[in-house]
Amino acid sequence: MSGFVEKPEPLEVPGLVHLHTGKVRELYQNEAGDLVMVASDRISAYDWVLPTAIPDKGRVLTQLSLWWFDRLSDLIPHHVISTEPPAGAPADWAGRTLVCKSLRMIPVECVARGYLTGSGLAEYNESRTVCGLALPEGLTDGSELPAPIFTPATKAAVGDHDENVSYEEVARQVGAETAAQLRQSTLAIYSRARDIARARGIILADTKFEFGHDGDGGLVLADEVLTPDSSRFWPADSWEPGRAQPSFDKQYVRDWLTSDASGWDRASEQPPPPLPQEVVDATRGKYIEAYERLTGTTWS
Repeated sequence: MSGFVEKPEPLEVPGLVHLHTGKVRELYQNEAGDLVMVASDRISAYDWVLPTAIPDKGRVLTQLSLWWFDRLSDLIPHHVISTEPPAGAPADWAGRTLVCKSLRMIPVECVARGYLTGSGLAEYNESRTVCGLALPEGLTDGSELPAPIFTPATKAAVGDHDENVSYEEVARQVGAETAAQLRQSTLAIYSRARDIARARGIILADTKFEFGHDGDGGLVLADEVLTPDSSRFWPADSWEPGRAQPSFDKQYVRDWLTSDASGWDRASEQPPPPLPQEVVDATRGKYIEAYERLTGTTWS
């Protein structure tokens, strides 16, 4: 069992129809048929959406995505139409709202990995492969791969694990031409972002993208992009293969939840407890640090 500890009631906004409550975002549709995506301050860990919010997280995710969309637009179009909250929306939607094109979403999590960790490391330790791709012997947690790899996953419902699949399975699901486009675009975006991050002293270990087709059948980059929620960012100056790397994300949350201090048993069906203030503050600080180091601007 997992999901929301306390599922929020979506706000009713004149002229908008609520479509979906995700782990972090609320999705609406306006009268023109465009999607209105609002990033909340919710945070998830171990397949649970926690009862404690992280202040400013929704704005950080939104503003960082916009910064990256600008730097990727020559590689692939994105779905953002406007950043103006709809008339009648709450004041706190400012800075965390995207009005987006309505796309036919492709049901694949497009993951690029340049370093070995997470579920990729677990599979490698068993079979020396990741998503069916053979890798050399001798790699360890945090090792840089010989070249970035495309390791797709099927999209899961809230509370379920995304499941890694082979490229061949993606081709069977969405067709060979679309699968090839997804792989090429994912690796091109990853390579661009890896180089930008590296110049700022940050390693982009892996990341995931979502794509959809527009009315003309063109491939469009959607959802969030290259945020601490969808990517592993590591400080380059402390990278050391063979151990877990410090990261710019919710690691403080994961570490506290699995510590004796939380009193929570991850294997149980009980929901996680509220986060203490020091964990909230430290996690907020990591999100903001990632934003500031990547963009070179001060968070305000």
